[in-house]
Amino acid sequence: MTELISVRDHLDRVLDTIRPLGIYEQTLLDACGLPTAEDVVAPMPLPAFDNSAMDGYAVNQLDVVDASPDHPIHLPVVGELGAGQSRILALSPGTAVKIMTGAPVPSGATAVVPYEWTDRGVAQVQISKAPKPGQHIRRAGEDIEKGDVLISAGSVLGPRHVGLLAAVGRATISARPKPRVVIMSTGTELRDPGTPLGHDSIYDSNSYMLAAAVRAVGGIPYRVGPVPDERKVFTEALRDQLVRADLVVTSGGVSEGDYDVVKESLKSVGHVWFGGVAMQPGKPQGFGLIGDERTPIFTLPGNPVSSYVSFQVFVLPAIRKLMGCRVLERPTHTARLTHGLSSPEGKTQFVRASYDSRTATPVGGNGSHLIGDLADSNALIVVPPEQTSLAPGSSVEVMLLDEEF
Repeated sequence: MTELISVRDHLDRVLDTIRPLGIYEQTLLDACGLPTAEDVVAPMPLPAFDNSAMDGYAVNQLDVVDASPDHPIHLPVVGELGAGQSRILALSPGTAVKIMTGAPVPSGATAVVPYEWTDRGVAQVQISKAPKPGQHIRRAGEDIEKGDVLISAGSVLGPRHVGLLAAVGRATISARPKPRVVIMSTGTELRDPGTPLGHDSIYDSNSYMLAAAVRAVGGIPYRVGPVPDERKVFTEALRDQLVRADLVVTSGGVSEGDYDVVKESLKSVGHVWFGGVAMQPGKPQGFGLIGDERTPIFTLPGNPVSSYVSFQVFVLPAIRKLMGCRVLERPTHTARLTHGLSSPEGKTQFVRASYDSRTATPVGGNGSHLIGDLADSNALIVVPPEQTSLAPGSSVEVMLLDEEF
């Protein structure tokens, strides 16, 4: 009997083999969702200049310090400033300038009186409330100073970061690209959804599920239609796809059946390890490098639950390493078990579960074909190999399947 390797040993082998993709300049929108490969330093302050926080009148605060509803101050209005219209650069004492939000505050102005405190006069304005010195003025650099580190290398670029970088004039940023992941399902019995089924055929759910999982983790999936259990057809399809693949994921064809063609086919295109991993579900695994570019390939089991769990445990960290992420593996959290369960000795078990308010409830049976139970789950309970039974109320580690990290 072939000895099984541990989940940790198999994952370590994968991560020791994978190399991050190359770095290049990308547009902000293309880089959104990717870890940055550089520290970004502010080339300018934000705001770039003193500007008005309100629609109102720019004044010298000393000219209106005594303004009140009973004793309003009257000032001549000598001009108007809108955002992007900086014709007036200075304010003379004893005057006011109508100013719009975002417009540059002229020199000599020390406060902005909002419309609500005035009669909104055109040639002359009546001011009935005094602003404090500097009130309603956004000072240059009060948000960001020139030279501040805006984003550290390795930080995942999100929409708010994109807005910040655009605000300081950055149009591109250095990052690794989103990995291109080719997804292939093997099986003569497989049919694409939307086509008729024969009495002995089933719909190909794995390639859709895995492609969606790739997209959710930040990769670019290329889903190949079902490939029959024919060595020549599989090999030709794989070679055709390698030109656009940073990573290949297959499902099916890796166990000990008479029609499991993946093992035999890959002997001619690369060096791939096949063996058993001490886990349930997902025991039959394969991983290696294929083609002239030594493209990484995962060969996952064909049962949908086994395939999905294998993706979360092994493929997801590989994709994140290609992207240059700091954290590679999906983190686990402690939860309280609501129902007891048993687990095979010597294997890490991944139990489908519903997680809520730090409690974990096992969902459905152990069958690796039960995709309905998988869809009802939002977590996996991770039972270590030395643990064979867990009582209700036990503390367990759970992997949250929809968590961003």
